[in-house]
Amino acid sequence: MRIPLDDAVLQTVGTFADELGVEIYVVGGYVRDVLRSATRKDIDFTLVGDAVRFAQRLAQRMGSHAVVYERFRTALVPIRTSEGLYHCEFVGTRREEYMPHSRKPIVKEGTLEEDLRRRDFTVNAMAVCLNQHRWGQLVDMFGGQRDMAEQILRTPLDPFTTFSDDPLRMMRAARFAAQLGFRVEETALAAMQAMAERISIISQERITDELLKILAAPKPSIGIDLLFKTGLLRYVFPELHELAGVELVHVEGHAYRHKDVLYHTLQVVDNVAAVSDNLWLRFATLMHDIAKPKTKRFITGVGWSFHGHEELGARWQDRIFRKLKLPLQHLKYVKTLVRLHQRPMALVDDEVTDSAIRRLIVQAEEAGDTALNDLFILCRADITTKNPKRAETYLQNYDLVYQKTLVVRERDKLMAFQSPLRGEDIMRLCNLEPSRAVGVLKTAIETAILDGVIPNDADAARAYLLEHKDTLLTQLNAPSNRRSDVERRLAQQREAARITKKS
Repeated sequence: MRIPLDDAVLQTVGTFADELGVEIYVVGGYVRDVLRSATRKDIDFTLVGDAVRFAQRLAQRMGSHAVVYERFRTALVPIRTSEGLYHCEFVGTRREEYMPHSRKPIVKEGTLEEDLRRRDFTVNAMAVCLNQHRWGQLVDMFGGQRDMAEQILRTPLDPFTTFSDDPLRMMRAARFAAQLGFRVEETALAAMQAMAERISIISQERITDELLKILAAPKPSIGIDLLFKTGLLRYVFPELHELAGVELVHVEGHAYRHKDVLYHTLQVVDNVAAVSDNLWLRFATLMHDIAKPKTKRFITGVGWSFHGHEELGARWQDRIFRKLKLPLQHLKYVKTLVRLHQRPMALVDDEVTDSAIRRLIVQAEEAGDTALNDLFILCRADITTKNPKRAETYLQNYDLVYQKTLVVRERDKLMAFQSPLRGEDIMRLCNLEPSRAVGVLKTAIETAILDGVIPNDADAARAYLLEHKDTLLTQLNAPSNRRSDVERRLAQQREAARITKKS
């Protein structure tokens, strides 16, 4: 069977291979996606011979460069065309083996059949020849086309062999299930359950890469649920695994239960995924209730309580980011959304002060320009009640709070909020050297603005500083009991000023 290929990059690579007398194939995900009528610009090629040498010569021809991974004898060549940038990876036909406790494969030369046999699933174990005399000829030794039609993930070899050779393939099963909407074949599923612990030999970087790809899928819950049901989640993300389950408490003949936090979380993640491709918003959503098991309490007459789970969950993110080796530039954003995800609901009341709204705005936007909007996406997605009237009420409440934030942010010029007086200004006005006192005074100005005592401009801030600096500095240097008295007086002054301004 021949597959129609109309990609100019494939034509170029095939023609160059013919010039050099090299047998070459496009393999893996590209072939799978062509059969699904999908497109991609990451292309894997396998050839009989020295893949690195071939890639280097092709890069010279194309005016590009080859990134060589010497240990694996593979090379990546970026090729820019009018259609965009393609990432072309070249590898010689080979076979890989893992020793029982090794994270690193032993790579040996092999035939095309051995190369395809070593791949994870039949739908990824197809190749198409690019040489002119066999252009477009499909090589499908393991029934990949059949499994594509049946939407099933099946391993080319016995799944225990395939997963033992590279245990990460078990996570790839979960990822492809989420990305493609395919189901995992029963014997492969049983092997995943039996071999889950073997995932421990895989490096954290590779595990995290698959986790993030699952999270980026159209419906992440499919992949994460598969990790949970096979036992893999216990090893790759134990904090997430601990969310599962429901506890019952019997009081006076009544059974009180809470919702299964894992499946609630997965529903919320899917809700976010339906409206946003932002990977770190999805990750923050995955984390939003992560500390509920730790804070779970049953209070007679009240029911189940998870008081403080948002603050504890935010603090856990430092450890989770380090353990998963996630990029730290996203840490503050995730922590902020986890910490604030219940705050908007607390601001629904018509009597809520502008001060509370200002604090929400500033705290959210310190984590990035989109953080406030993203927070409300998370809050709306967090509505999973099956009661339509209750769900509609919650949505209306969030819309109300969101509109309040827009009004207050615009009126009080809180976009990218910061004190209108910088540290240098405070030192000059108060004749201070760089010290903790400068920070205390700057925080006091910001607090006065957020509390609505003074407007957000430099003149008002300067006047407030000069009026209160002596009291504030006395507070800083006083014993703890004296500081408490000063703090109370300052709070009373701010409240009086706020009431006066309001009236």
